[in-house]
Order: sequence, then C-alpha cells, then structure tokens
Amino acid sequence: MDNNNVKLGNLGICILMVVTGSLNTLAAKWADLIKVDGTYFNHPFFQAICMFIGEFCCLIVYFIYHFIKKRLWRRRHFEGQGGAVFDIDDNEEPTVPMFNILIFFPPAMCDVMATSLMYIGLNLTSASSYQMLRGAVIIFTGLLSVGFLNARLQGFKWLGMGLVTLGLVVVGVSDIYFDDKPNDDINGIITGNLLIIMAQIIVAIQMVTEQKFLTQYDVPALLAVGLEGLFGMVVLTLLLIPFYYIHVPSTFSTNPYGRLEDIFFAFKEIRDNPLILAALGLTIVSIAFFNFAGVTVTKRLSATTRMVLDSVRTFVIWMVSIPLFGEQFIAVQILGFALLICGMFIYNDLVIGPFFRTKILPKIQNNNLSIFCASFCGIEADVADREDLLNGEDAD
Repeated sequence: MDNNNVKLGNLGICILMVVTGSLNTLAAKWADLIKVDGTYFNHPFFQAICMFIGEFCCLIVYFIYHFIKKRLWRRRHFEGQGGAVFDIDDNEEPTVPMFNILIFFPPAMCDVMATSLMYIGLNLTSASSYQMLRGAVIIFTGLLSVGFLNARLQGFKWLGMGLVTLGLVVVGVSDIYFDDKPNDDINGIITGNLLIIMAQIIVAIQMVTEQKFLTQYDVPALLAVGLEGLFGMVVLTLLLIPFYYIHVPSTFSTNPYGRLEDIFFAFKEIRDNPLILAALGLTIVSIAFFNFAGVTVTKRLSATTRMVLDSVRTFVIWMVSIPLFGEQFIAVQILGFALLICGMFIYNDLVIGPFFRTKILPKIQNNNLSIFCASFCGIEADVADREDLLNGEDAD
C-alpha cells in the first residue's frame, strides 16, 4: 500500500470517527429527551450497556472478517485463487494474535466508569456543553503521557493545554450565568458539568493504556474494541443488580422509587414508546463504528490525535443541537469553542506551530529570544548551534 493510499485511509478513518461520534452523542441526548407518561427516559447505566453492546459487535465482526480472510488465503494458497480485497499475505496464514486478553480489562473498566459518569452528566446538561467539556481530556492525556509513555511536553503543548483550560472555564461559566432555568436546574447543570470533567481523567487513563497495549502487542483495532465491549457489558450488567437497590436523589433518578438504575422500568418505557428503541439502536450502531475508528486512529496516529478528532465533532453537535433539541444559543460559548480549538491546534502542532516556525521564527533578530522560541516550539539545537546563535552566526 503506497503512501497516498495510507493517507486516504487515515483520512477516511478520521471522517468516520467524527461523523459516528456526533451521531452517538445526538442519539443519546435524543433518548434522554423522550418522555413516557410525562417522565423523561433517564437511564444512564442502561444506555452505557447499549454502548458496550455496540463495542461488542466489533468482536463479532472481527471473527467474521478473520474467518473470511483465512478461507480466501487457503483458496489462494492451494488453488491459486485470489482475495486481494482482504490484503492476504501469500506466505503466512492469517491467525488470531496470541496475547493475554485481560490486558484490555483495565481500559474497559475505565470505559465503564467514564461512560457512566458522562451519561449521567449528559442527562443534566446540554449536548453541546457536554461535548465541549469533553475537550478536557486532552489536558489529562498530555499529563499522563508524560508519566506512562515517557513523553516530553514542550512549551507549546503547555500553552495549548492552558488555552483548552480557559475555554472549558468559559463554557462552564456560560452554562451557569447565561441560562434561564430555575435554581434546581442550574444546580443540576453544575453537577453534570463537573461529572463530565471528572470522567475525562478516567478517559485519559483509558486512552494512554490503550495506546501502550496496541503498540506493544500489535492488536487489531476491531479485536481490541470488541474485548473492551465484552468486559464492559458483562461487568456493567452485573452491577445493575446492586444499582437496583441503591436509592438516590431525584437529580440522578426519575424512576418511581428513586433507584440508581431500574432496568425493569427502562424496558417498560421502551415498550410504551418505541422511539426510545430507535434512539438506543442508533446509539449501538454509531458506537460500533465510532470505537473501531477511534482505536484505529490511536494505533495508526496517536492518542492525542484521537482526542483532537473527538473534539472536532463538538462543532457539529453544537450546530445540530440548537435546532434539534431547542438548546439556547449562548454567544459567549463561541469564545469558549474558539479557545478550545485553538488550544488543541497548538497542542497538536497543527497550522499555528508550523506557520510560526517557518514564517515568524526566522525573522527574529534577537539571539536569546530566538533560542527561547526555538526551545518553546520543540526545536532541539545542539551546543554548537546555540553558540552560533548567540554569536550572531547562522546555524546550518
């Protein structure tokens, strides 16, 4: 596969991630806003299970793909017939990689905790704010990459993280001060926003551990997503038993007895309003494609690239949520969104960094300032280069 095909493949995966990522958030919020007998469908843990079912579908697809690929290899190897569509190697028979599947249990548990927190938060706040606040994950991913992946954060990455933080503050504050809801709803919005931000710490841990294991063991993306879906689905289904007996305030539950999760009441609401089933079905399908694309991006590119793409869909969700869900347009959130995007571009060295290095940095006459800027931009110079700059000489 030549370089152009690789680039097109990466671009296609990135687009798939943005589109399906937007759909799964919009579908989840749609389910939240469907009423049955005057009560909203408020079942975040049940929705999280639907998400893991979508991930588990990737495991089924992987083994179907592997079976077809293996059959075509044998046909080509023994009968001289082809299977070029599946990129079959003439020399080696396709096999399932051998590794300890439990290495994906920790990231799956991170997924369980983070997804549950985020679905609770989504119930309490708007879809657009939910998506913007998820941008906080780039901060925690950057910090954790230093500790677990031995990454080094240059000055421009710290600047990007600072701008992302400022953007998050603008979004969070605008939700509180520019919304026209009663005090109880404002308290719910604050709680939801905080839960979403807390969840991003867990998501960052998940992303970093995934990147480490995917690189170390060369695990196919479909297999990795499917295993995480299997673990998450089983664990969260078992947790529904204690959740049924835990009673919580009305902020977190709208079922008749205030249970943390009432799976029986959820099925009753689905039976009474089939639109809920449609929303959950769309969630399952979009999650399946989104997580496959996300893990593929992590493997081919990096965890931070995945985070950027995950945040690009913010604009799509924001624009669609206003007419679709009747969300209030808060002009100051444009500033927050701009700060988020600018911070992410700087952090990932996209557009702004390359422009500064090629157009601005060569024109800086002050040697000390040029050395500082070069270091800030992540340009490594040896001792001789630095001495040349300080002496006013050009470094080749």
